[in-house]
Amino acid sequence: MKHISASDIAEMPIEQRIQLVEDIWDSIAELPDSVEIPKWHKQELEKRLKAYHDNPNEGSPWSEVKKSVLG
Repeated sequence: MKHISASDIAEMPIEQRIQLVEDIWDSIAELPDSVEIPKWHKQELEKRLKAYHDNPNEGSPWSEVKKSVLG
């Protein structure tokens, strides 16, 4: 396995660095169970799910939000 230093990465063209980041991310995404979800993330998701159940008509569907943001 070839070792790449931070200075090696800094010398790469931007396109190569972006590809490297994508490749690293893809390798992490292949093993989702190995990435621990922080407790505070789970708490925030539970809070948001409760808020949705308490007021299911509040907010907007993603399609509407996307349309308003992108114009």
